[in-house]
Amino acid sequence: MTLTLNGESLKVADNLNAHDLIVQLGYENKRIALEINEAIIPKSKHAEFSLNEGDRIEIIKAVGGG
Repeated sequence: MTLTLNGESLKVADNLNAHDLIVQLGYENKRIALEINEAIIPKSKHAEFSLNEGDRIEIIKAVGGG
């Protein structure tokens, strides 16, 4: 299926959930915020949140500093 990730088209396997995508992209155990179709998805829901063709996904990485 095709998703839009941070404004770029991304082809991924069908039947992925949000957690699978995060692992595939190398963001597992990183401090990120996940937004799918303009809704923030809490980390506790990543494993049960199924992705669908055409979903618009934003992943924002937390950066420390001052």
